Amino acid sequence: MSSVPDTSSRFLLHLLVWNNDYQQLEKELRDQNAEALDPQGRTLPHLAVSLGHLESARVLLRHKADVTKENGQGWTVLHEAVSTGVPEMVYTVPQHQYYHNTSMALEGIPELLHTILEALDFYMQMKWEFASWVPVVSRICPNDVCRIWKSGAKLRGGDNWAELIEVNHDDRVVTTEHFDLSQEMERLTLDLMKPKSREVERRLTSPVISTSLDTKNIAFERIKSGFWGWRTDKTEVINGYEAKVYTVNNVSVITKIHTEHLTEEEEKRYQEDRNPLESLLGTWNISLVLKGTSL
Repeated sequence: MSSVPDTSSRFLLHLLVWNNDYQQLEKELRDQNAEALDPQGRTLPHLAVSLGHLESARVLLRHKADVTKENGQGWTVLHEAVSTGVPEMVYTVPQHQYYHNTSMALEGIPELLHTILEALDFYMQMKWEFASWVPVVSRICPNDVCRIWKSGAKLRGGDNWAELIEVNHDDRVVTTEHFDLSQEMERLTLDLMKPKSREVERRLTSPVISTSLDTKNIAFERIKSGFWGWRTDKTEVINGYEAKVYTVNNVSVITKIHTEHLTEEEEKRYQEDRNPLESLLGTWNISLVLKGTSL
């Protein structure tokens, strides 16, 4: 069993964040692993934000601590920031998250283009649909067909709901725009990633929702066709190709909801605006109301 001194040394950075000793934290971050997890599976930004320690959170963000990770319960740093109800926290965390995501996306473009160029040209069509055991509900559930074309380093995708590019068919004109990756990288600064005030306000007056798929017991099964006794594996011809048809079973959609940062009026409005189909479609909701509890 670990002693208290051993635990303090193993989780020194977490202890500094817990005590909001941001000045010492600044010094220790030069030699310590900023991505270490505590016994509850929390990163340093998770702990700082959930405790409402804005000073420590700023130090961690300056040292480029990853704010995109989820903790053991599936919550992101931004989720925890909104749950504090502190506007400055909700302003600071998304700013660094947007900057991190944009930087990673731009840095990955050259490798992505090279990978696409090396791959064989193809056309792919995917059909998806939702169904329910409740009569009539299946008729109003969404469904769509997604199509993807690949030629060289070019990709085009579209579906029945919305095309990904806009073409002026009357004038027979397709508008293109030159994308200079080096210039985009130079223009990317933290100041450009500032969230708008109305976005911060919207987050603070809305519940924090985390949706995930539980696939622990997922199972794929071939769909059969034909009459009883003469049933065979079902196939469909899509664009000239014979495709096998499968059904996916034992997948649950889990929605967790944080509402402790909302006023009674805001929470009541959220409950009134909820989609009545949620219960019919079998969505599992876990509402987390932690008002008055301590960490």
